[in-house]
Order: sequence, then structure tokens, then C-alpha cells
Amino acid sequence: MSKISIIIPVYNVEKYLRECLNSVVHQTLKDIEIICINDGSTDESGKILQEFADKDKRIKIIEQENKGQSAARNIGIRQASGEFIGFVDSDDWIDLDFYEKLYNAAVDYNADIACAGIRRCFSGRKSKDWLKYNKFILTGDMKKKFELCRVPKYHYIWNKIYNRKKFLSANIFFEEGIFFEDLEFTHKVLFYMPKLVTVPDVKYYYRDNAESTVNFTSERHYADLFYAIKKCQKFIKTHYVRVGFKYYNWLDKKVYKIFGIPVLIVKKNEFQTKAFLFGLIPVFSVTHFTR
Repeated sequence: MSKISIIIPVYNVEKYLRECLNSVVHQTLKDIEIICINDGSTDESGKILQEFADKDKRIKIIEQENKGQSAARNIGIRQASGEFIGFVDSDDWIDLDFYEKLYNAAVDYNADIACAGIRRCFSGRKSKDWLKYNKFILTGDMKKKFELCRVPKYHYIWNKIYNRKKFLSANIFFEEGIFFEDLEFTHKVLFYMPKLVTVPDVKYYYRDNAESTVNFTSERHYADLFYAIKKCQKFIKTHYVRVGFKYYNWLDKKVYKIFGIPVLIVKKNEFQTKAFLFGLIPVFSVTHFTR
């Protein structure tokens, strides 16, 4: 059994895939398995995967027709055999000691989740730390876990590793066929997995990729986002999770366009409605009560 199973969904990322894979295969922690799910790529991604697999027997390639990132990750979870599970998106990369530091912290602190920092990297621009830890912090307090991970704002799955047995015992998988599937997923792992430790001086590098599914303009993206938010709101209420983020309260969002350009965005929750011109300039705010 490997120490960590690393799950990488791959779909049409030939431009970035080599950088991603190089950061994984050259990890200082050698006892890893690398599960790459080629999700029906139509570019050279499949050839690049095979190129790396021919040189590194730790890489396992799973081919499937295009079913989306959630389905790919779920297949990876079912195939994983490591002590811990980690995720990497195929257009991102990680520090070379990323998994060694996370694994050692999880073992030393007997934690179910180990969490690293995040650096957002812009094309041709300076990078920015989204999340940074300066010391090890171990907690089993529910609210503290959400605060340390800055969830829901940074509801990302890939800057963490998860104890596989506890992960599977909680029966946590991604909802398939939607965007923002990681939002509810992260809520569940923080709720069901008791102890979390933060790990300083190590980062996951998130590429601000204009072609990524999270850079959206379609109504479907907005609909999926607020569907996910509502599910998270229901989850924290049902399980009496005490968190204080306003983000949970936005229940509806409408975008009004002229010639395809978003002009007016109206956001509504159970307490107020706010409108923004071009998404930035406040137009009006109305307070109301529904109960």
C-alpha cells in the first residue's frame, strides 16, 4: 500500500500537463501512486500521459469517455489504495516536497486531513497567496476547521490530503454532472473527518487559467453555483454546523445582459436584495424579511 494515492483528472490540457506531472513524479515522497483519468481528451494529453507512464511505473492511466471532472475523480477514489488520498488538477502544480510535508504532518499529529497553503498564479502577472500557514495547528473543533481552511470561500480539495479509510467510511463522493462539485464535497470531509492539521511552508499552485471550468459566463455555471450553495446551506443547517460566513446566505442570483454582456447582477437572500451594475457598482439594496 502506497502512502498517498494522487488523483489527477485530465481533459485537453496539453499546454500545462507536463508541468503538472513533473511536479508530481519528482515528489520527495517516493512511495506514492499516481492515478490519471483521461476524461476523453481530444488533444495530445493522452500521448503525454503515456509518455510519463512509460518512464514511471507508479503512474496508472484510466481511459474513459468524457464524463466530467467529478466522474473522473470518483473513479480515482474507487481505484485508490493509498493510506491517504490527494487531488491535483492537471493545469496546476505543487511544491516538490508537498506530499512529504503533508503526509508527515498527518502522521505526526494523528490527523485525518492535512492542509497546505494556496498560491494563485496569473498569466504574465505576479502570483498571490490565497492561503498561507505559518505554523502547525491541530484542531478537532468544527468551526475552527472551516475557519482555518477558509471554507466556503476557498472550498478547494487539492491543497489537502485525506485519510482514505475514514474517507471511504463516510461514503464521500462528488456529485456528477455539475460545476462547483467541490463545494459540498469540502463541507462533508470537514464535517465527517474529525481532526485537521495545517502545514506551513508548502503550497499548491493554482493556475488562473482562462480556459478552466471555473472561469465562466454561462447561465448554467451560475445555476450550478447557487445549487451548490443551497446544498451546503442545507447541510450545515441539518448537521448544526456553526459557521458564520455570509456566503452561505445568497440563495439566488440573476444576471441581465445586453448583447451578451452582463450589465446588471441582482443577488438575493432571505434578508435583502442587492443589485450591481457590471457586477461592481452598487445600484440599490433593499432589506426585507421572510419570516
